[in-house]
Amino acid sequence: MAQVIVRNLEDDLKEALRQRARQHGWSTEEEIRQILRRAVNEDPTAPVILGSRIAARFKGMGLDEPLPELRGEGWE
Repeated sequence: MAQVIVRNLEDDLKEALRQRARQHGWSTEEEIRQILRRAVNEDPTAPVILGSRIAARFKGMGLDEPLPELRGEGWE
């Protein structure tokens, strides 16, 4: 297994990582590994389409109208 050293990490960022790790029930090192795994596995070419994500989240809960994407379409 490889190791990576990150120098000059701000104290408040280190503390935020520690708190986030505690919320997930694992070590700060594991929290950082999880963040890095997600970062390298996400598709950088996939567009973030907010309206579609909101509609998918609330599907079946009465949200039947399409939501305009945040590109100015449908905003009047």
